[in-house]
Amino acid sequence: MMNEAIPNLTAFDEAALDKAFASLEAQARESAAALDVEAFRLKWLGRKQGLLNEVSDGWLKAAPGPAKKAVGQRFKVLKELVEALLEGAGPTEAAADAALRAEAIDISLPGTRRLTGSEHPITRTLNEIVSVFAALGYSVGVGPEVETDFYNFECMNFPPGHPARDTQDTLVVAAQERKPLRDRLLLRTHTSPVQMRTMEQQPPPVRIVIPGKVHRNDAADATHSPIFHQVEGLCVDTNITFSDLKGTLDHTMKALFGSAVKTRFFPSFFPFTEPSADVQISCIFCGGKGCRKCKQSGWIELLGCGMVDPAVFAFAAEKQSAYDPKKISGFAFGMGVERIAMMKYGISEIGSFFAGDMRFLGQFA
Repeated sequence: MMNEAIPNLTAFDEAALDKAFASLEAQARESAAALDVEAFRLKWLGRKQGLLNEVSDGWLKAAPGPAKKAVGQRFKVLKELVEALLEGAGPTEAAADAALRAEAIDISLPGTRRLTGSEHPITRTLNEIVSVFAALGYSVGVGPEVETDFYNFECMNFPPGHPARDTQDTLVVAAQERKPLRDRLLLRTHTSPVQMRTMEQQPPPVRIVIPGKVHRNDAADATHSPIFHQVEGLCVDTNITFSDLKGTLDHTMKALFGSAVKTRFFPSFFPFTEPSADVQISCIFCGGKGCRKCKQSGWIELLGCGMVDPAVFAFAAEKQSAYDPKKISGFAFGMGVERIAMMKYGISEIGSFFAGDMRFLGQFA
């Protein structure tokens, strides 16, 4: 029995054949529109159940001798139609060209705008500090973050067992117990080692400013971080006095915070300077009247400084004899970059600098 989609052909005259094959052609066109390519191929050209095989077996082979030619001619036309429909079931060349044009890039259009980055507030503040000293004739010194005990402590007049070593909360590299103390490695707690490395390589006069990252084993809180940044400075020449130090730092504070800022110096202690001083500036938030920021004092402590201790020059003289403390003098200072940035930009949490929050950093773009 024939497939229900192919009716039995009972008459083989011209009119009956035309009507029967016209019905199949219409059915083929409907299938091509409704089915995907593979389903259409299987329905009409499948080897076992394809409709053309059904037509060949049921109509062409069953036709009486005189009608075989007429049936064969119409069958050939139907087969060519099915193959043409199958070939046209995929995208036409025109449609493919249109798709390619839709995907093409119009190079005459403006490109997608790339957002421009900006300096991190720490980098910005650090560069601003360095630029102030560069204008005074200072060069920039750099050095390793992993230092030896000698450069970080000993040559800075921190002898073994000195209580000032305990205040640095040092992060040391493990498994170095067999090394001499001066050769043991640690993460530098200040940028002062660069001062000694510079003096060992360069005779006076020296004027350097040393920006860099330092590490201390401090618990993180609103104002402390185990990683932070410092800018230290060193000036060595003949007849350098404490007045030179005061004038330099007063100029720097005015350049950073405005010409109305005042400075004052209080005695302090640092192993590598003598005499030593803490520097305070008049409160930039209340103008020295007293507020919560300055604890009602009108002053904010900002950095430390002092005249270079002769013992430090003695270490430098081991490689550069020109550092004779009887002939030269110098001053040194150091300030925390984060602290200055927090004051300049009104930031209350030091952790904001390191959190990577784009909402925070975007304020400085």
